[in-house]
Amino acid sequence: MSWTVATVMTRKVVSVQPTTPYKELVRLMAEHGVSALPVVDVTDAEGRLVGIVSEADLLLKAEHRGHEPHALTQPGGPEARARGRTAAALMSAPVITVHPEATLTEAARLMHRRGVKRLPVVDADGRLVGIVSRADLLKAFLRSDESIRHELQTQILGPTGVSDSVRASVEEGLVTLEGEVESRLLAHLLARLAQGVDGVVGVNSRLTYRRDDIGPEHLPRLLGTQAAHWSR
Repeated sequence: MSWTVATVMTRKVVSVQPTTPYKELVRLMAEHGVSALPVVDVTDAEGRLVGIVSEADLLLKAEHRGHEPHALTQPGGPEARARGRTAAALMSAPVITVHPEATLTEAARLMHRRGVKRLPVVDADGRLVGIVSRADLLKAFLRSDESIRHELQTQILGPTGVSDSVRASVEEGLVTLEGEVESRLLAHLLARLAQGVDGVVGVNSRLTYRRDDIGPEHLPRLLGTQAAHWSR
């Protein structure tokens, strides 16, 4: 079973209100050793997340110190935000968020695509329940080899009916599959599923097969379908 954001996220999040002043934002970051602070609207009955203030947002004040406002300065642009005195004026909004049930792969792709270093985690009602960082997403690679091997055995080899004919060993996160299976498709499928296990660094497949049942040009489509079936 795939790890989710809820597995690795930080649950005790240091958050601020829209009215929190600039110097308090700096102090909180220094005191708690964080590089961003979610902004929560406490006047909202649901306490919804409305923005996030990062070190980059706060550094705008240093970057634009001494600059006179330009007549064409955009209201929400960097120069305008540099003159901000509260979280509401400095924060980035809307916030790029993720849900607790998202997989680590989904969170990593979102961070990469949107160019952010952390994601506030919100529930279905938009309430802040945690925060996940790049470092958090790497925690899966701290799993023990035995934990990975156990998941391979119980979640992949067992359900696919090959636990008696296929051996899986793990060393420093590198999986080696050995044995003989019925078909080429199944051999590729097992390697693909093993690669999808959280904490796996790579897969060496030494599997042999008795029947070459499919041409290479069909593998991407069919493997995707079969992998989705077995990962449910």
